[in-house]
Amino acid sequence: TGETHSIKEFLDIAFGQLDLDWQKYVRIDERYYRPAEVEILLGDYSKAKKILNWEPKIHFEQLVNMMIMEDHNLAKNEKLLKDHSV
Repeated sequence: TGETHSIKEFLDIAFGQLDLDWQKYVRIDERYYRPAEVEILLGDYSKAKKILNWEPKIHFEQLVNMMIMEDHNLAKNEKLLKDHSV
């Protein structure tokens, strides 16, 4: 079966990559809940594996780390451009 991951796991990995505690930065606003919100939403590739015989080449934690590092590099470059603009 496929791996399953929660939003909390995503936040733990993403903020952990930057040595930050996500609970200090993330607020939950109930106005944005779906009307029929489920308690836990999980990503699961088991259906794709079963039907298509597909498995990811990059696993969840690697993907989150890649996303965070790319955004971090973009932010550093934007700051560098801003700091050196005429």
